Amino acid sequence: MEWLLQNPLALWLVIAAVLLAFEVGTGSGWLLWPTGSAALTGLVASLFQIDLQMQLVVFALLTIVTTLAGRRFFHRASAPGGDINDTGARLAGREGVAAETFQAGRGRVLVDGQEWAAELEGGGALSSGARVTVIAVGGSLLTVRAR
Repeated sequence: MEWLLQNPLALWLVIAAVLLAFEVGTGSGWLLWPTGSAALTGLVASLFQIDLQMQLVVFALLTIVTTLAGRRFFHRASAPGGDINDTGARLAGREGVAAETFQAGRGRVLVDGQEWAAELEGGGALSSGARVTVIAVGGSLLTVRAR
């Protein structure tokens, strides 16, 4: 333990490893920035030989700056997109192909490798193979627009 206190780089790398382990366990994304800040603090502390109090200040400042920058420039993949298990909700705006000829405005479409019941916006006929865009989802029925 005494060796860790005398080697700031090793101490901060251990702290970074612990934070990274928690991040991997939670998957929240919030601990990525303190993890990087801990590693950078270790580098700064070993290069400039600063005391523990100043190391804590450097760590706090780096954590604040990296967290704010990270949240601003790296948006989460799951940012407003709804439930990842709700396939239908994610289909709006996607493109597909008519799997069969639409009769009276109804037919089936293939979107992202899955076949769905669909209705054509405004009704009418649509030939098989025509390209469509999903404009709305109602349960398991897609509303599509011909492209």
